[in-house]
Amino acid sequence: MKIGLTGLPTVGKTTFFNLLTHSDLETSAFSSGKTQAHVGVAKIPDERVDFLSSLYKPKKTTYATMEIIDLPGLVRGSSAGMGMGNQFLESVRRVDALVQIVRAFKNENVAHVEGDINPLRDIDTINAELLLADLGIIETRIERIESSKKINSAMREELAVLKKCMAALEEELPIYSLDLDDEEKEHLKTFNFLSVKPMLLVINIDENQLSSGDYPQKEELYKYSREKGMPIMEICAQMEVEIDRLDEEDKKLFMEEAGITEPGIDRLARTTYEYFGLISFLTAGEDEVKAWTIKKGTTAHRAAGKIHSDIERGFIRAEVVKYSDLRDLGSMARVKEKGLYRLEGKDYIVQDGDIINFRFNI
Repeated sequence: MKIGLTGLPTVGKTTFFNLLTHSDLETSAFSSGKTQAHVGVAKIPDERVDFLSSLYKPKKTTYATMEIIDLPGLVRGSSAGMGMGNQFLESVRRVDALVQIVRAFKNENVAHVEGDINPLRDIDTINAELLLADLGIIETRIERIESSKKINSAMREELAVLKKCMAALEEELPIYSLDLDDEEKEHLKTFNFLSVKPMLLVINIDENQLSSGDYPQKEELYKYSREKGMPIMEICAQMEVEIDRLDEEDKKLFMEEAGITEPGIDRLARTTYEYFGLISFLTAGEDEVKAWTIKKGTTAHRAAGKIHSDIERGFIRAEVVKYSDLRDLGSMARVKEKGLYRLEGKDYIVQDGDIINFRFNI
């Protein structure tokens, strides 16, 4: 899955990209005229992988990952091609979901593109540009269908769902907020609408705001989050950069003194992974412990194909153990003694944290 980091210029997007992907990009890159999106890979922290690695002592340990894209900064009017609008819109079409970075932090040395700190206005600016871009496409397509000399049943069905989407957009609601059935969604696939993509809000706060627990428009932002169905979280990127520079021992001490249970950037990676419908199944052995990314609802048969197409083609059974059972009992031998080692067929729905060994024959 490809996750796009979006937001206005100078909100901290590239800082978050660097933290998530362990990159070292110039944080003012886009404001200095560079227009290409940056691409990197984020590792998903997983205590289950850590435990299995300590148990099996494998030659290799591999965590689940997500592709992260740092999109060009958006400004008011991007939907009409202003600023880096065309590059932005084209980049957004490449991603599956969006994380919008919103500025609440104060820094006199970093001017806000709109002149002052107003998180709700900034969110509305981003969302309005996405909605306007979609609305323009829908209006053009509706006009084309209605002007056709012959309208068949498929076109009528498409017209109906497009009008439903247009009504939502005119009410400033994203398309993903609509309860569309599978057939309606199929009609929309070719358009690659921007507001179909689910969005997570990240409020970038400063250290003073982190300490006080307060920042501009906090209550209004949480109300907005509930009304729009957009999850929200707060992270102090400034502190995350400081934490990231420390070695493991100093990092642990710093976090204990600050009352932090885990780095915010780890929480962001995990929350993003879960919110966008991804889970992990695990394979474990002396050669490698690995987390494999699949979508919720994936069958054992399809999950086998994530490892290799031959395993999917020759699938016989899946040997499945719940992670919590292995963790609690301490060894696979104890799991088998307790009768918790299961054989599942191809239609079994893989659960998050399942430890699986696939039987296959080709």
